[in-house]
Amino acid sequence: MGRAKEIIVKVIPSKIANEFVKKHHYSGKVVPNSTLHFGCFLDDKLHGVMSYGTSMQKSSVIGFVKPCLWNEMLELNRMAFDDYLPKYSESRCIAISIKLLKKYAPHIKWILSYADGCQCGDGTIYRASGFVLTGIKINTTMLLMPNGKIMADKTLNNSNYKVIGQSAGYWKKNGAKPIDGMQLRYIYLIDKTCEITVPILPFSKIDEMSAGMYKGKKVSLAERHTSDKSVMVAQLASS
Repeated sequence: MGRAKEIIVKVIPSKIANEFVKKHHYSGKVVPNSTLHFGCFLDDKLHGVMSYGTSMQKSSVIGFVKPCLWNEMLELNRMAFDDYLPKYSESRCIAISIKLLKKYAPHIKWILSYADGCQCGDGTIYRASGFVLTGIKINTTMLLMPNGKIMADKTLNNSNYKVIGQSAGYWKKNGAKPIDGMQLRYIYLIDKTCEITVPILPFSKIDEMSAGMYKGKKVSLAERHTSDKSVMVAQLASS
């Protein structure tokens, strides 16, 4: 794991976290309902942020795990890291944040997160961190706007846009198109006595549904494994 073991993870103010997310997350946007932010530090500098908060669709997801009260789950809704951190940093930082939740927020029983297979990736980091895959669906929520910008329909459906008559429904009728790709849903059980009520899918389902994406490029898990083996062979041959 190398220098990843030297990373320090601690809670940071939302202002600092949001500035980092806007600069380093592929979307350039923060999630307004993020309330808990972990900063990832190496060599005394901030190089990563993980933002947790209540789900914007809590009424429709709260039943994914039982028993679970309204305040006993969180959504990991933003992860942003710069290129300074070494390999395996992301999964290590998630693991530390979960340990901190266990210690300081013991009422939290599970974590929900989504992987954007339309613009970013299919959840490699979540799989490496012990999350289970519980859903793959065709994207209908990320829209390419007529002006070339990308917007989430839940953003367009908030009161600021609805009040001026520019909801997601309005824009879908006026030139906005869903981005090609999939959305993948992952769950991590902190409280192992709880039960996931939705089907747990094998990771092979990602290739079966052509949902694979890595660093913004469409690629299957099988192709990634083949590529990794090729790199290893080349490295061994040159050593």
